[in-house]
Amino acid sequence: MIYYGIYPLIESILASNLCILNETEAARLTLGKKMNTHTIVHRLNNRAASAPNDPAYYEKVNGTWQPTNWQTYNQQVRQAARAMIALGLGSSDIVTILGFNRSEWVVADLAAMAIGAAAAGIYTSNSADEVAYIVRHAESKLVVIEDKSQYDKIVATRDSLPNLKHIVIMRGSEISGDEMVLSWDDFMKLGNDVEDAQVNARMDQLEADQVATLIYTSGTTGPPKGVMLTHDNLAWTSEVAAGIVSMNASDSTLSYLPLSHIAEQMFTIHAPISVGSVVYFAEGPLKVPDNLKEVQPSVVFGVPRVWERFYNGVSAQLAQATGTKAKIANWARGVGTQVVTLRNQGKQPSGLLALQHRLAKKLVFDKVHAALGLSNARILVSGAAPIPKQILEFFATLDLVIQEVYGQSEGSGPTSFNQPGRTRFGSVGPAFPGVDIKIEEDGEIIFKGRNVFAGYYHNEAATNSTLIDGWLYSGDLGKFDDDGYLHITGRKKDIIITSGGKNIAPKNLEAALTTIPLVSSAVCVGEQQRYLIALVTLEAAAAEAFSAEHNIPLDQLHTHPKLRETLDAAIKQNVNSHFAKVEHIRNYVVLPHDFSVETGELTPTFKVKRSVVNDMYESEIVDCYQQGQLKHLS
Repeated sequence: MIYYGIYPLIESILASNLCILNETEAARLTLGKKMNTHTIVHRLNNRAASAPNDPAYYEKVNGTWQPTNWQTYNQQVRQAARAMIALGLGSSDIVTILGFNRSEWVVADLAAMAIGAAAAGIYTSNSADEVAYIVRHAESKLVVIEDKSQYDKIVATRDSLPNLKHIVIMRGSEISGDEMVLSWDDFMKLGNDVEDAQVNARMDQLEADQVATLIYTSGTTGPPKGVMLTHDNLAWTSEVAAGIVSMNASDSTLSYLPLSHIAEQMFTIHAPISVGSVVYFAEGPLKVPDNLKEVQPSVVFGVPRVWERFYNGVSAQLAQATGTKAKIANWARGVGTQVVTLRNQGKQPSGLLALQHRLAKKLVFDKVHAALGLSNARILVSGAAPIPKQILEFFATLDLVIQEVYGQSEGSGPTSFNQPGRTRFGSVGPAFPGVDIKIEEDGEIIFKGRNVFAGYYHNEAATNSTLIDGWLYSGDLGKFDDDGYLHITGRKKDIIITSGGKNIAPKNLEAALTTIPLVSSAVCVGEQQRYLIALVTLEAAAAEAFSAEHNIPLDQLHTHPKLRETLDAAIKQNVNSHFAKVEHIRNYVVLPHDFSVETGELTPTFKVKRSVVNDMYESEIVDCYQQGQLKHLS
C-alpha cells in the first residue's frame, strides 16, 4: 500500500487566501450582525458588500457584453431566495435546474443554497425519461427550465412527477395556458411578499455539513446517483483550488460546459465568488469558439474533447506551413518546449533562452493564442477524462501549459492536481492539498479530505460501498511515481480479462488511439478473447480532408482500403509500439459515424458508455473477431 499525506502547501494556501474568510465591516452592517463565512452564499454577501460595483458576470445582450455587478448579483440571489420561500420551499427540498449556462441557472442554484435547500442540475441533452428520473428521484417541487424544448420534456412525463408543483421558465421564453408555469419575472416578483430578514434567518441556520447541492452522476454504470455535496465541501474545495493557481479578482472565465457538472460549477460559481473574478456566460454551445475569441479569458477549463479539437485544428494549420514560415514555427516550438519544461519544474528561462522566448512569442505564440481565444490565458485546466500526453506536449510547444486534474463528483471535483511549477505531463499531479490518497493492494485509488461527499441521496447501499471509514473508494486504478505524482492506470470496472487471464486496463490504450489525427473516439474490446480489437470513429475535419485528398466519397471512407492502410500504420506506430504485446490492438472496426450523446454512446460529460457501445455494435465486434487478427499490426 502506498500512502501520500497532506502536503504542507495547504497552510500557505489558506494563509494567502484569508481575505476570503475575513468579514468586512460593511458586510456586518448590511445584516446588522456578524455574518458567517462558511458557505458560498455568505461569501457572495461579503463580496457584494466589499466590492458592490465591480463586475461579477457578463451576458451578451443585443450583440454586446453587458456586466452585472456584485451588488446586483447578490440582490438577484436574495430575491429568488425570497420567491422560493414564498412557494413554500424548505431545507429538505431540492430545486432541479434544466438549461444551458446563464445567470438564471446560477441565481436559482445559489438561492436554493441560501434558504437551506439544494439544487440539482440536469443535462440539457437528457431525454424526457432521464429528466423525469432525476426530478422524481430528487422529489423536486420546483424545476427551473430554459425554454420550450425543455418544457416539452417535463410535460411528456409530468404524470410521473407527483411532487412537482411549479415550473419556472428563464427569460426569453414564454409558455401560456399552463397554471404550473411561472415566467422568470413573475417568479421573482413572488419574493416581494417575503421579508429579507427571512433569508438572513435561513442563512444563519446553515451548517457546514448540510447538503448544499446534488450532482447527479452521468450514468455510465446504471441510473444516475445523486452526489450530496455540503457547504463545507464547496467552500473549502473552491478556496484551496483557487489558491493553488493564484486565482484572483482580475481573472475571468467563460462558462460553457454543463453546469450540472461539479467542475463547471467550481469555475462558474464557487471559485469566482470566493475570489471575486468575472464570469462570462457563453451564448450557446455553437458560439463558444467565437465567445472565446471575444472574451479572451484568463482561466479556461476544458474536457479532453475540447483540447483535442483545438489540437486537430492547430496541428492541421501548422502542417500547411512551408518554407521560412515552417522553419520559424518549428524553431519557436522548440523554444516553447524548453521554456515549458523549466516552468513545470518551478523555474524560469534566463539569458539567451529568455531572449529567444520573447522573439518566439512575438512571431508565433501570440498569433496562435489570439486565434484560439487564449491571449490572456494563464490557467488552463483539463479534467473529467484522461487526455493523451501527446496533446499536452503539443500545446507546450506553443507556450501553453494545460494542467491535468483528476477527480470525481464525489470528491467535489479535484483529488489530485498538476500545479504551476509542479506539473508532469502524463500524470494527474500530486495530491490536492489537504487530501490524503492511498493506493490499495489491488491498485484502487482511495482518498479522504474535506472535499469528500456526504453520500448518495436516497441510496444508502451505494454510499456504504463507496464511503468506508471516511475513505472514498474511487473505483479508479493508479500508482504514484517516486516524486509523488499520481498516474491513472485504468478503472476497476473497465478491466478487460482476456481468455489467457491477462488483466488489461483499456483507458490508456484508448487515449493512445485518439492521438491518431484521423481518430475521434476509440473503445477497446477483448473480454474473454485471445487478443484485443478496437472500435474507432473518425474525426470529422480530418476525415473530410483525407476524403478530399484521396478522392474518396465521404460516406465510403470508413471501409476504404486507403484509410485502412493509413490507420494500420498509425496504430502500429502510435499504439502498439508503446505497449506490451498482450495489449496490442490486433484488428479494428471503423464505424460510419462518431459517438455522441444523442445516439447514446456518450454520457453528457462525453464519457463513453462502454456497455452500451458493446451492445450497440455487437455484430461489428463479432465480425471483426471472425476476420481474425492482423499480423502486420504486431
